[in-house]
Amino acid sequence: MPKTLLDLRSTKPLLELVSHGRGGPKGSLHFSADQIAAIDRTTRRVPEVMVKVLPKDSNNLGSVARHLDYIGRYGKLELETDNGERVQGKDAGQRLLEDWDLDLDEHRKQMGLASVSGRAPKLVYKIMLSMPPGTPAKGVLEAARNFAREEFALKHRYALVLHTDEPHPHAHLVVKAMSEHGVRLNISPATLREWRREFARLLRDQGIAANATERAVRGETRTPKTDGIFRATKRGDSTHTRARAEAVAAELLKGDLRIEPGKSTVIATRKKVESGWRAASDILIAQGHPELAAQVRRFMDQMSPPRTNKELIAAELIRRTRQPRARDQQPTR
Repeated sequence: MPKTLLDLRSTKPLLELVSHGRGGPKGSLHFSADQIAAIDRTTRRVPEVMVKVLPKDSNNLGSVARHLDYIGRYGKLELETDNGERVQGKDAGQRLLEDWDLDLDEHRKQMGLASVSGRAPKLVYKIMLSMPPGTPAKGVLEAARNFAREEFALKHRYALVLHTDEPHPHAHLVVKAMSEHGVRLNISPATLREWRREFARLLRDQGIAANATERAVRGETRTPKTDGIFRATKRGDSTHTRARAEAVAAELLKGDLRIEPGKSTVIATRKKVESGWRAASDILIAQGHPELAAQVRRFMDQMSPPRTNKELIAAELIRRTRQPRARDQQPTR
C-alpha cells in the first residue's frame, strides 16, 4: 500500500487529497475525522468552491478605479470596506483610491522605488469568490465577509461586494497589495489552495455544502481557462476557443485526431490518483468504514476517462453534431 496518498491539508498541488494518514496501532495508517469528512464530501461530489485572482489591469490607478466602479455596478451597489464603511456612488472607485493612498503607491512605482525587476507591481489584487448556481447568495456573502476579515483585517485594506446578476453567486474582493505595515501581499498557488479550503470551510459554517479539492483528484482533466477566455466563451465570442475548436474539427474531418504530447502525463496522473483512492479505500475498511470505502470505489468507477483538452473539445463537437440527428430521428406524435 503506498504511504503517500492524497493530502488535503498540504500546500502541495494535485495528488494530496487526503493526507498521509496518521500512524495508528502497530504503525498502520488511519484517517482523522476531518479527513474522513473530506473524503465523504469529495466522493459525493459536493459543490466545489472557486477562488480566482483576476490577472489584468491591477497596476495603475485608472484601471483600479474602473474595476472598483465596475464591481459596484457604477453606483448601484454598495462596496463594503475593511473598516465597516459602505461606499456607493459613481465616484466610489476614486474615493477608495484616495482613502487607500494608492496614489502614493503609484508615485513610488513611477519613481522606480517599488520594484527592482522592471515589472510594474500590482497596486491591488482582484479576487473572485464563487459558488455554483443555486447556492444561497446570503450565505456566500457572509462567508466572503468572514474570509476577507480573517485573511486581511488590520493588515490590508479591502472592499467587497456580492454579485447576483449571474446564475452563480459570487463576491468580488479588491485587496490593496501593500499592507498598512509596508508588507506586500504575494499570492502563490499554495496560497490559492489554502484560500479555497478556507472559503469552503466558511461556507460550511453557513450551512452550505462546499468542498475544495484538486481537479485531478476528482477525475477531471480540463485545465481552467484564463479569465478573459472564460468570459468571452460565455459570450460566445472567444477567438481562442473558436480557433481551438476549428482546428480540432479539421482533424476530425480528416479522421486524424492527433494525440497531444501531454496525453502520457494525463494518464500517469490518473494512475497515481486511482492508486491513492484504492489505498484510501483499504484504510477506510480497516478503520471500520465499509460504506464509505464502497462509496470511494463507486466514485472511482464513475470517473470520466483521462482526456486532454483536445480530446475534450473533440468529444463536445461530436456530441453537438449528434444532437440534431437524434432529434430528427424522434417519432412524431
